[in-house]
Amino acid sequence: MTPASDTALAVNAWFRANARDLPWRRPGFGPWGILVSEFMLQQTPVVRVIPRLEEWLERWPTPHALASTPQSEAVRAWGRLGYPRRALYLHGCAVAITERHGGIVPETVSELLALPGVGEYTARAVAAFAFGHRHPVVDTNVRRVLARAVGGVADPGPPSTRRDLAAMAAELPEDRDEARVFNAGVMELGAVVCTARSPRCDACPLRETCRWRAAGYPEYTGPARVVQKRFEGSDRQVRGLILAELRASHRPVTAAEIAALWPDAVQLERALAALVADGLAVPAEPGSYALPE
Repeated sequence: MTPASDTALAVNAWFRANARDLPWRRPGFGPWGILVSEFMLQQTPVVRVIPRLEEWLERWPTPHALASTPQSEAVRAWGRLGYPRRALYLHGCAVAITERHGGIVPETVSELLALPGVGEYTARAVAAFAFGHRHPVVDTNVRRVLARAVGGVADPGPPSTRRDLAAMAAELPEDRDEARVFNAGVMELGAVVCTARSPRCDACPLRETCRWRAAGYPEYTGPARVVQKRFEGSDRQVRGLILAELRASHRPVTAAEIAALWPDAVQLERALAALVADGLAVPAEPGSYALPE
């Protein structure tokens, strides 16, 4: 067996001593809980996910439990986590797991990729963290750590699934348990130490071998990054207002009630059309809308 790299040895030792106590890392936290957590953690801070995750798993402890519930209840329970289409995808996953896999979360990457809303990252994360399979798992934090510590640059630049997976695979220990720890450890390192704006290099287990540090912390000079538009006044805000109104009502919401939510009628109509296109709002009685059933 090929020995683990110095990078892996340092990260794993650091992670075992410093890992945050998060629900999905505790013994007995099953594959369904890990799948739900991975959906919720997409573009959402950990502190906001934990209470919502605990509520979901108490209410729907199995895929079958969620599959037996109307989609509208999943959207309501999603609350203000953001990107609510994830709630529909999770409900779709629950249905698919119940119908295709007897209510048991599948463990291979190919089977996971066939579930609604599951992409390359989520499939590998569930296979690695829930079932212990040896797969490189790459998110934004992992890309940043590898770019700095191994690549010697401040930022990884635009994502590339093939390139990013190859970079992580090159550092992944051969031992399955150590590989699982390394996947989690690099993510943790990027989340709490090797952060985007204020990295704490003196606390980093890779400080002695980090190529970015050795090069004098050169600035990023690659392609311009996509900057997310501000939330206030955006279509996202308007969609959120409409969806909050639909969640709060157990009857169809009239067009007049929706019109009162936002002063710009054109933007309001655009936001409503986007919710309908995403399946988060459906026409009900003439001139009214409701959550999907």
